[in-house]
Amino acid sequence: QVQLVESGGGLVQVGGSLRLSCVASGRTFGSLAMGWFRQAPGKEREFVAAISRGVGVTYYGDSVKGRFTISRDNAKSTVYLQMNSLKPEDTAVYYCAANGVVVPTTPLNDRHYWGKGTLVTVSS
Repeated sequence: QVQLVESGGGLVQVGGSLRLSCVASGRTFGSLAMGWFRQAPGKEREFVAAISRGVGVTYYGDSVKGRFTISRDNAKSTVYLQMNSLKPEDTAVYYCAANGVVVPTTPLNDRHYWGKGTLVTVSS
């Protein structure tokens, strides 16, 4: 069983930056592909970014390309999401996901492990 704990959310103004962190435990971190998703009130959970095991190939949702960067530190069992140029539409609960088989680029996979989420609010 994999446990995921997100942190780093908060209130930020338009154009600002935040860095989210997700610490994983319960399994060798290097064996996990990691991802970030978000869910705004009344909307479905949306793919944000993901990073593979091994060489760390990255993937991004169209709405965050060029603004967000995902990275991982295997020594710290942590995946990060650097968010720059934040917009009001980035407001959501951000969830960390892990998968030992596939890179998590869709929320529709019952083999994903999920964190409890961290709230990001971008104010205008």
